[in-house]
Amino acid sequence: MNRRSFLSSAMAFGGLAALHGSGLAFAGDRGPKANAVGRVVRTDGEWRRRLTPEQYEVTRRGGTESPYSSPLDKQYARGTYLCVCCDLPLFSSKAKYNSRTGWPSFWAPASKKHVREHEDRSLAEVRTEVLCARCDAHLGHVFDDGPPPTGLRYCMNGVALKFVPGKA
Repeated sequence: MNRRSFLSSAMAFGGLAALHGSGLAFAGDRGPKANAVGRVVRTDGEWRRRLTPEQYEVTRRGGTESPYSSPLDKQYARGTYLCVCCDLPLFSSKAKYNSRTGWPSFWAPASKKHVREHEDRSLAEVRTEVLCARCDAHLGHVFDDGPPPTGLRYCMNGVALKFVPGKA
């Protein structure tokens, strides 16, 4: 390969990478229609500027807030819980319950399309991590010891959520 063809290939590849990063779909990509929630991608510096240090530690680095530290644990008004990073509606107050764990808990997300689950082996036990489907924010974990009708307990970090009062 000569220098000219190398540079042309590199520029073409760079252009495709830039288009992909801008959110435009490629042929064969699932594209924005396949994931109706879209994607929010920011640099580490952008996340640090937008979030408080505690929000950043939990949502971007997978941390956990102290139990009983979030006012959202005792929030039972009607409304919707949004992702603190991207405002995606994650949970409804209709699915909230008092799990007595010290973290806001829900028996189901507002939509299964709004959360992603990932196997978490960071501790001695295997857990299921819950992430925002739009921005990959770490939200908490889901356990199979919740109430009916699902039997699930979505144990969320309150600092990863934003409560908006109103219709649930």
